[in-house]
Amino acid sequence: MNRQYQPPHTITPTTVKLVADISETVGRLSALAETATALRLRRINRIRTVQGSLAIEGNTLSEAQITTVLEGKRILAPSREIQEVKNAISAYDHCEQWRPDTETALLEAHRILMAGLIDDAGVYRRGGVGVMGGGHVIHMAPPAKRVPALMTDLLRWLGTCELHPLIASSVFHYEFEFIHPFADGNGRTGRLWQTLILTRWKPLFAGIPVESLVHEHQQEYYRALQESTNRTDSSPFIEFMLRMIQDALQSVTPQVTPQVTPQVGYLLQAMRGEMTRETLQDILHLKDRKSFRDLYLKPALDGGLIEMTISDKPNSRLQKYRLAEKGCRLLKDARPTPPQPD
Repeated sequence: MNRQYQPPHTITPTTVKLVADISETVGRLSALAETATALRLRRINRIRTVQGSLAIEGNTLSEAQITTVLEGKRILAPSREIQEVKNAISAYDHCEQWRPDTETALLEAHRILMAGLIDDAGVYRRGGVGVMGGGHVIHMAPPAKRVPALMTDLLRWLGTCELHPLIASSVFHYEFEFIHPFADGNGRTGRLWQTLILTRWKPLFAGIPVESLVHEHQQEYYRALQESTNRTDSSPFIEFMLRMIQDALQSVTPQVTPQVTPQVGYLLQAMRGEMTRETLQDILHLKDRKSFRDLYLKPALDGGLIEMTISDKPNSRLQKYRLAEKGCRLLKDARPTPPQPD
């Protein structure tokens, strides 16, 4: 790299369309982003984000287990995986304090993410590193002695480039993974940093679980990285990440129909397995029991979107609620299937 380095990328017609579509969706969501109900779901989506990003790296903890860790309770799981979750929660909680073009912030983020997991947390690697795939090396990262200069130039580019943040964040993400500046933890750090860049553009991205969608399309994620490397052009990765961002935005958009109001939409998104009324109210931070019943619970029940676990005893103190088949189908249909690469 030199001082005028420009990461090689092509802005394709697909990229332009995805940026326009995402911007339109962001515009619609921005009106809801500061409402009390939307802010209440940020915690739920943060859990999805952490679970998705760590699952890509082999962490097996479920959303329910991560919720338990977040609440400070003990769970039965490998100590390393619990440490990874605690670190990730802490790192995402620190996001608002960091400037994405600052090296000290990047090193601190890696230190938090990898604390107690590797010896060189928060320090650039001192040796060579390769990315394995199918039992062989598919990418050999640049020599360790070049990493500080490469990262300095990349961060400088990020701080001065005039690309749309959706594109700039994707270009940075790819270049970061190509450099692979750390001995371990590059994937989770790169995904965190793209979220940070997007959050600086629109704060609502702090509650958009992009990482969860990336996990669902993990093999496409690696293929897009490899194809971009083969082309010496990050456009395949840019398009992939924009599709994931678009789908993540759709996944948190309340589906408003004659049967599904925004309130019911938020309730359906909050459902995880069987849950009591108290738990649902707590997750949505709703203190008024009557308002919760009239605006959230009753319309969802009447619409056949959720169901009681003890249907013959509606007022049972053991009563819980779960998604009905119709509710599951609505949530599934609400998330579009991204186009497959040619």
